Amino acid sequence: MKILNSKETTLKLIETADFYELIFTANSERKKYKGNKVELCAIVNAKSGICPEDCFFCAQSLRWKTHAPVYPLMDKNEILKKALDAKKHKVKRFSIVISGIKPSKQEMKKIAEAIETIAKNGINTCASLGLLNYDEISYLKDFGLQRLHCNIETSEEFFPKICTTHKFSDKVRTLEAAKKAGVSVCSGGVFGMGETWKDRVDMAYFLKEFNVDSVPLNFLTPIKGTPLENQPVVSPLEALRIIAIFRLILPQKDIRICGGRPLLGEFASWIFLAGANALMTGDYLTTHGRSYIDDLKFIHDHGLEIDYVVS
Repeated sequence: MKILNSKETTLKLIETADFYELIFTANSERKKYKGNKVELCAIVNAKSGICPEDCFFCAQSLRWKTHAPVYPLMDKNEILKKALDAKKHKVKRFSIVISGIKPSKQEMKKIAEAIETIAKNGINTCASLGLLNYDEISYLKDFGLQRLHCNIETSEEFFPKICTTHKFSDKVRTLEAAKKAGVSVCSGGVFGMGETWKDRVDMAYFLKEFNVDSVPLNFLTPIKGTPLENQPVVSPLEALRIIAIFRLILPQKDIRICGGRPLLGEFASWIFLAGANALMTGDYLTTHGRSYIDDLKFIHDHGLEIDYVVS
């Protein structure tokens, strides 16, 4: 099985490939480019709820009645406390995440101070702050921001079906601004929202062409009150197939398993065999994940090592 380099070849492979052969090949590529190391990242939901956007999968939109937590931007010391706890558990990168289209000027100043404090404590810094421009990203970089996260979520064609208050092109402009500012880029999306395999492949090739550094893969956990509350979840085997296809399209990148990992159930232990080399550990934005201790044991039990190097 050859490494994938065209959408047509990829779609044909998805239709015809034996599942176990696909997994075997993806695992070989993971070991070739990433060895037996697993990188951990963690986040803090530093500002939650009352988002004016209408992303159909998100619990934090003020348009949906989800009972998600609502609170203003955390104090930098509270953010630092969470970052230090993550560092203690060998988390390589810590990200500040807020709800909303972007921070206010006052919030930007506070976030910059938090990033500076985190960086001074020897922790790799990341932020997910909505649709920032070049000047805003450059400002944060001056305070120690190393990576910007901004998911494209899905393909450009499918995007209007899961969000109408901003466009796929708005996401792309933020990614372009991050590249121009000279920070690392983390971008991926959510699977199980009703998209086709063509949408998934289009998304993967966009990320390949854009040359992102980290690709977070999330599997939709339908949340009551959102438009996708009754959406069928991705099956464990389909999730593994998605991971493998992304590894084969993006062989040298960090394929990071994030939200929805518990949906894999007993197949969660297969994510490394399917090509993943990175995990988000701890809790997600509005749903529970796995504890740091459980994930460290999970990785150790698979005979893998923690990639823990501060840049």
